[in-house]
Parts: sequence; C-alpha cells; structure tokens
Amino acid sequence: MNDIYILGIESSCDETSFSIVKNGIEEISTVISSQIDIHKKYGGVVPEIASRAHIKNITFVLEECLTKANLQMDDITAIAVTYGPGLIGSLLVGVECAKTLAFLYNKPLVPVHHISGHIYANNLVKRLEFPLIALVISGGHTELIYMEKDYSFKKLGETLDDAVGECYDKVAKVLELEYPGGPKIEKLASLGKPTYDLPIPLNDNSYNFSFSGLKSAVINLVHNEKQRGNVINKENLAVSFQEVVIKTLTKKTMRAISEYKVKNFILAGGVSANATIRKSFQELLEKEKINYTFPSIKYSTDNAAMIAASGYYAYLLGRRADLTLNAKATDELN
Repeated sequence: MNDIYILGIESSCDETSFSIVKNGIEEISTVISSQIDIHKKYGGVVPEIASRAHIKNITFVLEECLTKANLQMDDITAIAVTYGPGLIGSLLVGVECAKTLAFLYNKPLVPVHHISGHIYANNLVKRLEFPLIALVISGGHTELIYMEKDYSFKKLGETLDDAVGECYDKVAKVLELEYPGGPKIEKLASLGKPTYDLPIPLNDNSYNFSFSGLKSAVINLVHNEKQRGNVINKENLAVSFQEVVIKTLTKKTMRAISEYKVKNFILAGGVSANATIRKSFQELLEKEKINYTFPSIKYSTDNAAMIAASGYYAYLLGRRADLTLNAKATDELN
C-alpha cells in the first residue's frame, strides 16, 4: 500500500494552520500562525478580526508548510479541512482554500469535524485502542464520547452552557488576568490553597456538564468581597475554582469508564494542556488500571496536524465532500 499524505487545514477560531501527516500517525510538517497577540488587547477573540487575519495569512502558511515538508501539492493524497464547528467567518476561509486546492490539483476533499480532530490528536502520540472513552475539554467544548472503533462517536454528555475552557477564561477576566486566562489560572492555582467554598455544578447522575453556575458563583463571591472591603486572594480562589472543575470532570468521566466497561481513555482539547488536570486523571486512571493517552502539548490546542490525522481515517472510510461544501458554526459529531 502506498503511503497516504493528508494535507490538513484548520481555521476554526484564531489559529491559521496547515499540516501534512503521513498514514495518519506521522507528522511531516505543521505550521501555525497564532493570533493571540492580536486579540489580547480585546480580552478575547473578535470574530471579524480573526477571519481577516486568516485571509491575510493563509497562503503564506500553506507555502511554509509545503517547504518545510519538502513536498509539493502533487505529492498530497487528499485535503482534509475543518468545516465546523467554530467561528463561521474563520471556518469559511479554510473551507474556501481547501475547495480551491482540491479543484486546482484534482485532490479528494475530506470534511473533518473539529472535535474529531482533537480526539485524533492522540493518534499522533499512540494508536487509539478501542473501545474507549474520550473527554474533550476546550474553550468551546466539553463532551464525553464513547468510541467502539475508528470514526464511531457516541456522545454520552456535553456542556449545557459554558464550556470548561470558556469558564476558565471568564473567571480569569473577573480576577483581572490577561487573555488567554486558562494558563494563568492554572499558574495561580499552583500557588494557593482551596480556602473558598464553591458549588459543584450539575452534581447529578447524568454525563452532562454545566459551568455557568460555577462561573456565576465566582463572580458573585468577588463582587460581595469587594462590597465588604475585603481583598480577594487570587491564588486561593484560583485553586478553589480549579479543584471544583477537576472534581466535576473526573467524577463523571470515571463513572462513564466504569459503566461502559472500557479499559482505554483519552483526553483531548485545549484544556487538556493543563498539567494539574492531567495529573489528577493520571492518578485515578493508574489506580483503576486504565490505559490512557494525553495529546502532546503542541497538539492540545487548535492545529492542522490533528485535522490531517482525523482526515486520514475519514479518507479511508470514503468520506468525501464536493465543491458545495460549506462551513457550519454548529454541527453534531458523527
């Protein structure tokens, strides 16, 4: 069987990225153009500015990716692109680029769901073993997924409101921390003690999550303390918040692993880069003798390598799109 080279394109939010992955497991080259510095002054991603930056950068990132790989478009087997979910303007830039390349070079066009990309980022570390439970935690997503085989996604639960990464960023904003707030909350938490009493959100028997109540509890606590003239200990509040998040994520995940009788677990998404969350899961999984994979830090946040890795299996399964492919701001994983 000839080697299969998938060119991945990712532009769902504020990262313009191209990657070439060989046979679904070997990253040949990846280039990411980040917009963090652009959006930092606004305290978050501004959709119109993000899409304009994608338009400005996309051809340069493609050229750099091919040059870095020492390959040409003729060497590419197929083109995989994130079609959704995400910011519609940003997605459209990547989708239109993919369709143009597919037309010009007569290459198969493979549509990839963004969450499947985060899941298959783990395949670049170690081949996925089935059946498995995947926990996807990012700025826009919090989902528990059961997989019996490649590209078999059964959603067990999801966030009913804020995603966990979004909650981190909003709590960071309340604590007057610079965007992106997640890593800064984690750093503060390593210096504090859990002295603040915060509620465990949606503490029920479902596999759904809810973080808006936790966010509101932090906002109200900070407001009330300021009204009383008290000084908030940011380090202690950060660790109090993070411990509730970890307790919420681990409790439901470990119950799903037990109920579905699986021995394999993967963590995915941008928040999976959080070292404290990783350590907490690692301790629980090893205690229960569950095999686990965490994505490399460079594959945790949005990147095209994960899209190409996922696209490889979609390509093998015959998933194709024609030139009518459109971006979708929201879409179910299937």
